[in-house]
Amino acid sequence: MADQSMSEPNRRDFLLLATGAAGAVAGASVVWPLISQMLPDASTIAAGAPVEVDLGPIGEGKAITLKWRGKPIFVRHRTKAEIEASRADDAKITIDPEADAHRVKAFGGKSQDQWIVVYGNCTHLGCVPTGFAGDFGGWYCPCHGSHYDNAGRIRKGPAPKNLFVPEYAFLSATKIKIG
Repeated sequence: MADQSMSEPNRRDFLLLATGAAGAVAGASVVWPLISQMLPDASTIAAGAPVEVDLGPIGEGKAITLKWRGKPIFVRHRTKAEIEASRADDAKITIDPEADAHRVKAFGGKSQDQWIVVYGNCTHLGCVPTGFAGDFGGWYCPCHGSHYDNAGRIRKGPAPKNLFVPEYAFLSATKIKIG
């Protein structure tokens, strides 16, 4: 008879199981707020917490615009022809001279020169330039006529500086972290 009562579930087993489940739910309801309060709130994220960007969906010759710290960021996947044209024009930059190679980052010891990441504000008066436009195929600010090349360097117009490069780093060959 003792063997039969040990193998069959009874009311005591059910109560132990129910009490254990209720304890687990109660424990989770206490621990969850403690963990979630350690995460940054929306205002902190909006104020400039680092943001990760997956580059995989950005096809060659395409670009995306995202917002970070209230400013637009342009991320552009350049073609080999665009990179070659930009490097060939290094000596022609007169307004704010900077080599194409100084505007890109490396990952794993290899230059990721196909990726250009710049703030999307014209350095003249802060307007947002239009991509894939202007005399040099980069960005064009229609407000006052500044022309940037595909590396974000000012080539023509009233803007005094190149488009600024934000602080960013490659986490992998297809992912960057801005900030």
